[in-house]
Amino acid sequence: MNRYISYFRPVIYIVIFTLILGFVYPLIITMLSSVLFPVQSHGSLVFNSNGSVAGSKIIGINFTGPQYFVGRPSATNGGPYNASWSGGSNYGPTYLPLIAKIKDRTEFWRNLGIEGEIPSDLVMASGSGLDPDISLNAALLQVPLISKSRNISSVILESLVNVESNRQPAFFSGRYVNIFALNKALDNLSQEV
Repeated sequence: MNRYISYFRPVIYIVIFTLILGFVYPLIITMLSSVLFPVQSHGSLVFNSNGSVAGSKIIGINFTGPQYFVGRPSATNGGPYNASWSGGSNYGPTYLPLIAKIKDRTEFWRNLGIEGEIPSDLVMASGSGLDPDISLNAALLQVPLISKSRNISSVILESLVNVESNRQPAFFSGRYVNIFALNKALDNLSQEV
């Protein structure tokens, strides 16, 4: 009898640990995260006034048009900010097509009338391709363009950018701005003005 138990012991351990580590532990962690971090554990979703999902604070959104702040370029396959294909391009700094893309993106900002240094986060994609934030300098660089497009004072827009950048922790990489939150605040501001 002991001989048969020793043969089945590994199978018993596999079943026990599969139940504990495959079902019980994930269930406990899921319940704890839902209670302790309800917003983050459900994707940091942002809702419209009608209750529909407008987007997420942690995944970039491709805003187009001169009336919106533009986020960091995305290098994901299947379109910008495609979370199903998260990942960078893996191109090296000497790869000619990458250099051409950076030149094109720089030329885009020059054609809009931006002079001087252009922040790197406006011309180079992030490692994930989903980065929802840009640096404070990149946001402030766009203020004159948004001001002209929306006919809102640059002073008011700079204040809005600074308020939104202060909502983000700055202990590692300086001040940055969440583009989705900034553009949502911009739309709210436009309705008030």
